[in-house]
Amino acid sequence: MARTFKAFSALLTYPTKEIQEAIPEIAVAIDQEALLSTSMRRQIDVLLGEIAGGDLYDLQERYVLLFDRTRSLSLHLFEHVHGESRDRGQAMIDLKSQYEKAGLEIGATELPDFLPLFLEFLSTRPCAEAYELLGQPVHILSAFAERLRKRHSAYEAVFRALVALAAAKPKIEAVSALLAEPDPDATDLAALDAAWEDAPVNFGPAAANSCKDGLIERIRAGRRPAPGVATAAPRRAIPGS
Repeated sequence: MARTFKAFSALLTYPTKEIQEAIPEIAVAIDQEALLSTSMRRQIDVLLGEIAGGDLYDLQERYVLLFDRTRSLSLHLFEHVHGESRDRGQAMIDLKSQYEKAGLEIGATELPDFLPLFLEFLSTRPCAEAYELLGQPVHILSAFAERLRKRHSAYEAVFRALVALAAAKPKIEAVSALLAEPDPDATDLAALDAAWEDAPVNFGPAAANSCKDGLIERIRAGRRPAPGVATAAPRRAIPGS
């Protein structure tokens, strides 16, 4: 089992005071396993420092702009594979079943393709199996790294590290296809509206996966408590290859 994946899961979770306080513990977990090269470890240090020492509200705003408002950086992996198609629903069911067979129970409002949750699952598996599973979305992770590089974001380091650890390496054509899709700046409201333009209305089971509902689910899922990090008393809130 690789605690490094659990550490990365925490780093990609919506920033909270608890996450900030857990940064030293996260750093120790990464160092103890020593799965990363020296240069990659230095890059992760930049992100660790930003989260530990940054203003919490600024960190949260940055996270929302990157991963909630920017569709091309959505941390819900199946969106980059299935979009809003019916296939996404079945893929969700299959992945949730895989989690449950491994003993990982998830909440009713949690989507199984949320990357921090997927990384938490990988942290429970033998390293060889985890690397193999990580290879399945590796082209998505590689595209994320490139988009974050363009934005000069320290989050790039986590995705570079995940690509390096994956058993399979990204195929250039698959990454290029993803990078060819629209990638608007989160502050460009007109471009964002176009990127999030509602697809035709679906009735039946697929209706729950509309773009608007999906955005709400992403924002709420981003606030999922980081695995292994103590959380404050729950507050009343509305629950969302």
